[in-house]
Amino acid sequence: MNRRTFMAASAAAAFAGPAFAQESAPHYTTGNAKWQAAYDKALAVLHKNVQVVPRYSKPVLIEGADYAGIWMECGPHEALVYRKFRPDVARNSHEVFFELQRMDGQIPCNNKVTETGFGQIQMVVPIAATAWELSRATGDEALLAHAYSACSAWDAWLLTYRNTRGTGLTEGFCTYDTGHDNSPRWEGIPPQCPNKDAKAFVPGLGVPRLSPDLSATTYGARLALADMARALGKGGEADRWTESAADIRGKILNQLYVAEDAAFYDLDANGKFVRVRGDILTRVCSERVPDQTLFDTLWERQIHNPKAFWAPYPLPSIALDDPTFVRPIPKNSWGGPSQALTALRAPRWMDHYGRSAEFSGMMTKWCEAIIADMTFRQQIDPVDGTFTKQGDEPDYSPCALVMVDYSWRLAGVVEEADVLEWNVRPGHPASIGARFRLPLDGGGSAEMMYDGKGAELRVSGKRLGRVEGTARLVTRKDGQVVSLRGIDERAQKVTLRPEGQPAKTLKLAGNAVEPLSPFFTGRG
Repeated sequence: MNRRTFMAASAAAAFAGPAFAQESAPHYTTGNAKWQAAYDKALAVLHKNVQVVPRYSKPVLIEGADYAGIWMECGPHEALVYRKFRPDVARNSHEVFFELQRMDGQIPCNNKVTETGFGQIQMVVPIAATAWELSRATGDEALLAHAYSACSAWDAWLLTYRNTRGTGLTEGFCTYDTGHDNSPRWEGIPPQCPNKDAKAFVPGLGVPRLSPDLSATTYGARLALADMARALGKGGEADRWTESAADIRGKILNQLYVAEDAAFYDLDANGKFVRVRGDILTRVCSERVPDQTLFDTLWERQIHNPKAFWAPYPLPSIALDDPTFVRPIPKNSWGGPSQALTALRAPRWMDHYGRSAEFSGMMTKWCEAIIADMTFRQQIDPVDGTFTKQGDEPDYSPCALVMVDYSWRLAGVVEEADVLEWNVRPGHPASIGARFRLPLDGGGSAEMMYDGKGAELRVSGKRLGRVEGTARLVTRKDGQVVSLRGIDERAQKVTLRPEGQPAKTLKLAGNAVEPLSPFFTGRG
């Protein structure tokens, strides 16, 4: 997107700010009383967790539960997922980090009730990537410019203070750098940097480590910075960001991937791999570092392996068959439990790599676990789906967001940058008598209305037609059809009934993509 295109989007998006009307928020109802109760409670948890924190005057979405504040590794991404309900909160949850950024470029790892933290870098989902997605969707040129400046300075800080070994990869100094509390990955390493100074580390412990996931976050941020630079009319800078992104990606793949294990590992200061198979893997995939061929290997050997990461309730933070998996499961542990944060990040990569059908199963299992418990806590046992209650407090924002976001991704409509994804799933618990209404960027709405066989689709009041059977119909925002994707692991018979045109029936395998000629143009 160039500057002219971005400015046109800015005029169309009509960012609403704090006056955003509640009736303009997404609306979902279902005849499934238990599912509806969980969805409604999730929204209540999120509403409660919109708070003003010290040192910043506007409301942000806090983590909730035990966590009285907002963290860079997750807060901006969580608020991005929540943005259709509170676009002002999504913006504020980015700006709080930019406003509190130090003069040397360091972005705080968190802003808690007690303090603004600078004792670790604690980054996972790149704040540059979420800021770019938010500014593009809302046409917010002021946010775009501020984010570009702040995230460029942050990249320079990381190159200065987290590249001490001169490799160009991003280094980990302490446990909290990756947010992996109580993980065997960081056994023997302090949780925080000495004197709460993220530029410092304890010598003699094998740090600094070359970290695949921290480097992947840097890679994803640079790709976003390239896109931001293009939108701002800075073509030369965009090219430099693209080149630097390609450079760090190559180093991740060449230096931190162990083919015999099909795993990414930290490389410690002594040149030894820290061979703990954990969710480093999915974090690297989240930034799309592997190409499809490598991903397919990771999928077969690790991610979709029921002995490793494809547990009954995916995805464990440590592989089930890794000897370091921690049992019994303690509170706040990245030593084995499936974490709500990992579930919330899964849409960033599973569809991209063509695993929509399996992701559907994962989403259903997570929602079933939430509905069975209703306390919205941090983590579940990957084998039986029970939430950790001893020590982990309820009303955790990421878990509530999983319930909300997964409901729409399972059986509703999702708006991406250029398309609408209509996830039609008759017979699923989320779709029983369901109605979805999603306000669209730039105006208008997308609506789905279910009956027993399928769903009727409308865009801004225009009836596009019906889809019967389980599939994802992808359309342009004017209703023009792009493709049909299989979102069930079993082959499905799907019938498309476009308004005023002949029906089309086809058999669709799981994850198969069927390009379609333009129809579903919509009629009043």
